[in-house]
Amino acid sequence: MKKYKWISAVWALSLLFFACEPQELDDYDLGTKPMETEVTFTTTPQADRPNVVTFNNTSGATGIAVWDFGNGSKGKGNQVTGEYPFAGNYTVTMVLYTKAGAITKTFPLSIESDDLSLLEHPLYAALTGGAENTEGRTWVFDQYNSGHFGVGAADMTSPEWWAAGPNDKLECSLYTQEFTFKQVGVQMNWVNNGFVYTNGAGLAGLAALGYSQSVEPPAGDFDVAYEPLDAYTFSLNTTDSTLTLSDNAFMGHFAGSSTYEILSLNETEMYLKVLSASEPGNAWWYRFIPKELNVKPEVPLKVVPLSEDFEKADVEDMLGFAFDAMGDLSIPGYQNPAPVPLNESPKVFLYQKKAGEFYSNIFYAAQGYKFDLSTQNQITMKVFIPSYNDYTTEYSVAGEHVTNTRLQPAVAVKLQNSDLGDNAWSTQTEIVMADLEKDKWLELTFDFSHVADREDYDKIVIQFGMEGHSGGGVFFFDDFSFSE
Repeated sequence: MKKYKWISAVWALSLLFFACEPQELDDYDLGTKPMETEVTFTTTPQADRPNVVTFNNTSGATGIAVWDFGNGSKGKGNQVTGEYPFAGNYTVTMVLYTKAGAITKTFPLSIESDDLSLLEHPLYAALTGGAENTEGRTWVFDQYNSGHFGVGAADMTSPEWWAAGPNDKLECSLYTQEFTFKQVGVQMNWVNNGFVYTNGAGLAGLAALGYSQSVEPPAGDFDVAYEPLDAYTFSLNTTDSTLTLSDNAFMGHFAGSSTYEILSLNETEMYLKVLSASEPGNAWWYRFIPKELNVKPEVPLKVVPLSEDFEKADVEDMLGFAFDAMGDLSIPGYQNPAPVPLNESPKVFLYQKKAGEFYSNIFYAAQGYKFDLSTQNQITMKVFIPSYNDYTTEYSVAGEHVTNTRLQPAVAVKLQNSDLGDNAWSTQTEIVMADLEKDKWLELTFDFSHVADREDYDKIVIQFGMEGHSGGGVFFFDDFSFSE
């Protein structure tokens, strides 16, 4: 996951100062306020359902109307609709943004009686389990499936910048968050282990709210000490499919907002998008599932021999190695640079460690099973280390922990657990063959029998030249095999 720059506490405080959503301010060129008499709106209850109210901006000044319905829901536009399942007195607020400035108008709204039929909408039933389910429905992050947590630009329809893999955030507080929604009383109960999760920008926003004790978990970013209230309420706007939590609550990951766009909501999935108030212009995506469905998949152990000689005419028919920060010259099925004894085959794999990248590699990830290393634990391949690579220049490195600054005549093979996503390296087993002879084919065997009891590995990583430095180079390998 990418790291985000901290915003200053002063800037964070300025975000909290405004009553409106901070991201709204970026949409308009503000100046002198329009006359208050120019700002008006009407409220029109539906004839057959007076608890459903249409609000119309009737202002003399031209602008964009942003609404707070007083029931926890919000809207935007010249005509919007609010729903009020319960009787009571509400304060409706409209902020009109114009090129000449902005002004706020409020209006008291009285709802005379309950209309609980508004709670019979499919979204309420999916969220809570229905009125008959007095215990409510408890939601947690869908941690065992990819895409349960991600980030992108606010105008994107999916988290294109980054999305979590299975269990990617295991070592932080994200997966401890539980949210129980009850239809009766529209109540929401939030429990956690005393922490919430956020990035640097969110850290500043939480500190401005008085939550300043934080730690840096192994999963990255920050866990911040935060005890939820005993109970919250929530509102569903079924017109625009938004979920709003009361009392500044949020779905376990702090982005400065309590209102979420519902992308999908049924009995087995709740997929939400929230516009970040901590980082205007960004958005976060969250996928939740009912707690009882959050069960770690049973992944079988299998012995599946793998081999590839790169002689097939179609690359699509070859063993599916994937590239990670590799150079554009990397080609499976490349002409053998030295077709001499030990490897006279016509085609090999050209591996280019990309200059400027610290961690170039290729990898194979098993689909739907884990490696049974009790019998299948030998990886062999033929390698060719060209002498024309630059092995003497000292390059920049990824951090102070990297002691090697030069490209090396070496190859490393690693076994990893892909369930850990970006943290797969943390439990890996690595074998390195270093100081290899140049300009000749060598046959290497990487013996993983010493970890034959491991049952979590499903990924093979191959890395030439050693990692952590920015040097580039070209290498070749052939006749890959993973067998008993």
